[in-house]
Amino acid sequence: MAPPSKLAVATSSLMRLVKEEASYHKEMEQQQVRIEKAGNSTDENADYQLKQERQALEETKAVLPSIRQKITDALAKLEEQLEANKDAGGTASTEEVTKAKDAVASAKKAIRESA
Repeated sequence: MAPPSKLAVATSSLMRLVKEEASYHKEMEQQQVRIEKAGNSTDENADYQLKQERQALEETKAVLPSIRQKITDALAKLEEQLEANKDAGGTASTEEVTKAKDAVASAKKAIRESA
């Protein structure tokens, strides 16, 4: 079996980063819900739980800028690979190019939504 092309590697890397960012956003939403529940709780441990959930939320928020930067870098690399493929006369398969273009679109959408 032939090793994956540079285009395929760059595509999968970008797709992984976009999924990772989406999971962080989902985690933030879940943490917000848990903070609301902890704030409304009359449990003796409520203050501690609230503090822990707020700390977890802040840590999640702190990760997002680095993820966005990684997405931006991976996006630039993938666009370079697409351009190199075009200059080389389209050596990559049509399927790889289509996946790459889809990944570029989803990354640009993720960048717009997080801005």
